[in-house]
Amino acid sequence: MSIKSWHEDDRPREKMLHSGAAALSRSELLAILINNGSKNKSALDLAKEIMVLADNSLHNLARLDITDLMKVKGVGQAKAVAIKAAMELAVRKQAEPFKSKPVLRSSQDIAPFLRSLIGDKRQEYFVAIYLNMACRYISHQEISKGGITGTVADVKVILKKAVEVEASMMIVAHNHPSGNLRPSKADKALTEKLKAAAKLLDINVVDHLIVSQEGYYSFADEGEM
Repeated sequence: MSIKSWHEDDRPREKMLHSGAAALSRSELLAILINNGSKNKSALDLAKEIMVLADNSLHNLARLDITDLMKVKGVGQAKAVAIKAAMELAVRKQAEPFKSKPVLRSSQDIAPFLRSLIGDKRQEYFVAIYLNMACRYISHQEISKGGITGTVADVKVILKKAVEVEASMMIVAHNHPSGNLRPSKADKALTEKLKAAAKLLDINVVDHLIVSQEGYYSFADEGEM
C-alpha cells in the first residue's frame, strides 16, 4: 500500500502537521526526506530498510555515504542526496552556537562541535580551529583526511592557515573511527612538533582533542599541553 492510501493520521507528513515532529519515529522522519516510495515499497518501507542498514542508529546513519544509501533497492541518487543534505544541516546547526560563543574556555566548549563535525566519520579527519587573542573563534579548516587507521597532518599547512587568518591561538583535533580515544605515539609526537613550530610564530596551541562517537580526549585536560 502506498502512503497516500493510509489513514490521514498515519501518514508521516500529516502526522507532523497535526502533532509536531517530536511525535514521529526516526523512520517516519526519514520517510519525509525520501518523499516518494518505489514501485513496490512506500517511502516508509525504504526508510525502515535504511535504518536497518544503519543498525537503527542515527550515528551510523550519519556515517553512511551516498553509495551506501543507494544499496537499498528503491533509493536512488536523489533520495540519497536529500538524506545526506539533512545530515549536513544537523552538523551545521550544532556548529552555530559554538561559533557565536563569546569565549572558548575549555574542551567542554568545543568538544560537542568537533564530535558533530568529525565524530561520525568513517575515515580519520584532522581539523584546526583558529582563535584570536581573546580565545574567540575565527574559523576552522579541514587539514587532511585519510583511511580508517590514520591521516597525515602537515604542520606547514596548519600554520599557513593560522597566519592567513591572523590567529593568535589554535586548537587541533582529529577523530578515531575505531572509537578508541587514547592518543598514539604519533599523535603525541605531532602535538609536540606543532607546538614547537607554532611558538616560533607566537601562536599558542591551546589543545589537541581526539573525538569519536563515544566521547573525546583532551591533551590539555590530561596535562599534556
